[in-house]
Amino acid sequence: MSPEQAGRPLGVAAIGYAFMGKAHSQAWRNVGAFFDVPAIEQRVLVGRDPDAVAEAAARYGWAESATDWRQVIAWDDVDIVDICAPGWLHAEIAIAALEAGKHVLVEKPLSNTLAESEAMVAAAAAARGRGVQSMVGFNYRRVPALAFARKLVAEGRLGAVREVRASYLQDWLADSESPMTWRLRKETAGSGALGDIASHAIDQVQYLLSDTVTEASGRLHTFVGRRPGRGGALEDVTVDDAAWATLALAGGAIASVEASRVATGRKNSLRIEVYGTDGALAFDLERLNELEFLDATAPAAEQGFRRIVVTEPEHPYLDAWWPQGHMIGWEHTFTHQARDFLAAIRDGNPPSPSFEEGLQVQRVLAAIEESAAAKSATVQL
Repeated sequence: MSPEQAGRPLGVAAIGYAFMGKAHSQAWRNVGAFFDVPAIEQRVLVGRDPDAVAEAAARYGWAESATDWRQVIAWDDVDIVDICAPGWLHAEIAIAALEAGKHVLVEKPLSNTLAESEAMVAAAAAARGRGVQSMVGFNYRRVPALAFARKLVAEGRLGAVREVRASYLQDWLADSESPMTWRLRKETAGSGALGDIASHAIDQVQYLLSDTVTEASGRLHTFVGRRPGRGGALEDVTVDDAAWATLALAGGAIASVEASRVATGRKNSLRIEVYGTDGALAFDLERLNELEFLDATAPAAEQGFRRIVVTEPEHPYLDAWWPQGHMIGWEHTFTHQARDFLAAIRDGNPPSPSFEEGLQVQRVLAAIEESAAAKSATVQL
């Protein structure tokens, strides 16, 4: 019996309560207040530390907390499993939840390895045949300015796209004394800046152009090889601090991608530039309500990038929020993500990005790693 037939909301279980768990919790708490979506209940928040997860559950609006995700996915009143745990746990939890008949939203990247991602895609395909939906959380697709940029590209406003420049730069590891975390160990993180933030840039390249990467060459580098661990003892960093790649797409465009977590002064700068035969656009996440657009079909004397403040009701998602000119923020992307996932569950339409799309990004990441290991040789996907 579906929740609708049972006359109850969709029960959500979130697994992980730190950074992403907090962001997703706010989304689940707010989505029904602003969008026309099926009713949900924040059923349970799951984490390993019973006291910490109980405190987080109370603060973020969850009905209760738990420490065993395996038990939680068996609950009859849990319909959606939202995986905010680190990447090494994604595959095991997602596959088990899908097999239990739960809709699954999983944070990017899909997993830490191609083999795990392929297993997740197979489980998602089997579940889809039973009406169970799945989606990977590339939340920047839900930035209104980027969704509007994709619309401009799709409408041909840029003509044939020739080049894309995408960079995602942060500086939270610029200090060589910044301590070790699970994100700096290959066995837990899979990769460093490459999987953590270059994955967003690569997804945006494919999303904005509605295209697919067909070959890649890349380079990875670790600037700080050892960092303070527990007790102050130095530990080896086993992932990259920065990554660079050149990508070719099926439609003929060439993209350059750069990602760094040691770019001093850059806090969260996802910068994207798209150049076509008839126009160009540019975006920076640090000014996420703005899109720069150039119409190259205008007379030369009138050409120049113009600043579009993406806060109008006609822009994607924004009819649900505030009057024109009133800004939204980074956290709203997760509310939009929850909105789209709930709409897909309600309407029976497979959501995007699918696990298959997540796997495609993983293939690009793997190709960049392979290229880097082969002195930047070009790798075919």
